[in-house]
Amino acid sequence: ALIGVAVTGVDAIITLIVSKKSVTCFSSQQASMASLNGYIEEMLNGQKVIKIFCHEKQAKVGFSSKNTALYESSKKANTLANFIMPVLGQIGNLLTVLIAFIGGILILNGNTTLTAGIVVAFLSLSKSFSNPIQQVGQQISLITMAMAGAKRIFTLLDEKPESDDGYVTLVNAERQPDGKLKECKERTGIFAWKHPQDDGSLVYTELKGDIRMNNVDFGYVPEKIVLHDITLYAEPGQKLAFVGATGAGKTTITNLLNRFYDIAKGTICYDGIDINKIRKDDLRRSIGLVLQDTNLFTGTVMENIRYSNPDATDEECIGAAKLAGAHDFITRLPEGYETVITGNGENLSQGQRQLISIARAAAADPPVMILDEATSSIDTRTEAIVQRGMDALMQGRTVFVIAHRL
Repeated sequence: ALIGVAVTGVDAIITLIVSKKSVTCFSSQQASMASLNGYIEEMLNGQKVIKIFCHEKQAKVGFSSKNTALYESSKKANTLANFIMPVLGQIGNLLTVLIAFIGGILILNGNTTLTAGIVVAFLSLSKSFSNPIQQVGQQISLITMAMAGAKRIFTLLDEKPESDDGYVTLVNAERQPDGKLKECKERTGIFAWKHPQDDGSLVYTELKGDIRMNNVDFGYVPEKIVLHDITLYAEPGQKLAFVGATGAGKTTITNLLNRFYDIAKGTICYDGIDINKIRKDDLRRSIGLVLQDTNLFTGTVMENIRYSNPDATDEECIGAAKLAGAHDFITRLPEGYETVITGNGENLSQGQRQLISIARAAAADPPVMILDEATSSIDTRTEAIVQRGMDALMQGRTVFVIAHRL
């Protein structure tokens, strides 16, 4: 019994040591695999640039380096994983030999309480005792491999979600004969901020698009502030243009209005309400955004325009496309508005993708618009058409324009 317990203890110690080393090796293998996959994806996405600058050889060298790193980490991990099984098996065989040897010596020395039958029975029982422990040790490598992969998944899942402490919401409203606003379900074209009060009552403030930034400081990391003491205002229906050098902080200011980032100091008020009190979904629903980098989704042209306003009718989507100057080229597509877009619009030109993006913002019919280099990929002729549409789109809206050409 003491021999069995001692050998089992050796099994446990070896399993513990190998499993600890396996965790490190399998984690390294997972990291190497992620690095290789990321590199391959990057090279595939940038294959035109690779060919233009004849960078094929360097790309192969980079792949070989990462592939070798994966090979080395996989070799170490699998060596340890395959090492533990034969070692534990041989220790189990050693246990059988020791029990038979010690039992035989005791019998030969005249031990009257021990017989050959008892030794044989004990050998059988020791096998039943040690085999499950050996099997656990053999499976430890698979468990370690799974844990190494799971750790990367749980690291992502454990990331803190975006916090939202807002309690002011955006609702459809209709104007009563006495001029007061009343909440309603159907879309009337009038929106209001529903602001709960401490006494349980509700206050409705009409959404007009009055935005004010007061003494705002902001940094992407707390120790490095990039915007200092920014104060500006935009009254309802007013146009503001941000013009400046690349990296001056133009897009950063508009990102703060959407609360993609929270400010370090100061206040941003929307119709007199601190935007920190407004629920993020409702805040962003009131702001239309056209980015320099367009993002289209797999689906028809009509579905992409309707993306910003699921309740928009086909006529409203077509009207938005006409406003953006996109109607003409859409009608020339093989199936018009029912043409299917795939791969972020790879079957369209960059300018056409941007026109659809502008039409999507127009379909939302928001009171505030942010245009971030919205015409950067459009030719001069189309830009003139789009600007006419933009002028119509800007009527009665608060508009922030980021541009390099006034």
